[in-house]
Amino acid sequence: MNPSVRFKVCCIRDVAEAELALAHGAGAVGLVSRMPSGPGVIDDVMIAEVAAALRGRVETFLLTAETTADRIHEQVERLRPTTVQLVDSVAPDEIARLRELSPRLEIVAVIHVTGEGSVAEAREAARSADAILLDSGNPSAAVRELGGTGRVHDWTLSRQIVEAVDVPVWLAGGLDPENVTEAIAQVRPAGVDICSGLRPDRETRALDADRLARFSAAVQLAGVKLASAHGDQNERSVPR
Repeated sequence: MNPSVRFKVCCIRDVAEAELALAHGAGAVGLVSRMPSGPGVIDDVMIAEVAAALRGRVETFLLTAETTADRIHEQVERLRPTTVQLVDSVAPDEIARLRELSPRLEIVAVIHVTGEGSVAEAREAARSADAILLDSGNPSAAVRELGGTGRVHDWTLSRQIVEAVDVPVWLAGGLDPENVTEAIAQVRPAGVDICSGLRPDRETRALDADRLARFSAAVQLAGVKLASAHGDQNERSVPR
């Protein structure tokens, strides 16, 4: 486990919000394309604009609900993100084909943590993805939820997933400036991801600078605590 923890600000609406996220230390931003439900969707023109403005400076995650390699590749070619976040289940053979079509693309598979079966699902996804993101959606709902619910899931299962896979794990789902330090302490992810927890105004859905600053500080504090605990463990493991 790497003691440093990154954070991604998702549901970015425009270049100004992306710049605000970067100014507060975000290591990545999330750009939401067409979804069956949930907040943060912006049109492809804006996604391409933000991705272009940030190119070479920070990772840009395209959130897509597409499930075939050809459709995902077409999106990636038009919008030019660094990373694609697969919010729905994509078959391993489709991911293999996507790697052939877009060999430099980073692929993040989303696991919606709904129960014990999510651990096995994450193990399988980690065989083909570069990273895993744990969220709190419900793909089996009548109106499919593929993210942005604002709900916290069972962090004990998330911790099991972190320990079960050998790729980086991002933690999402109901995080905010008040609970993220505890979430990181319990789960020990490589990074955390936030959308609704930084957007208290449900009418404008604007990124709140004060909450963003507090969230960034809380993530940094959690990283320091993990680094300290990691150092203590190393010290205890050295023979006297």
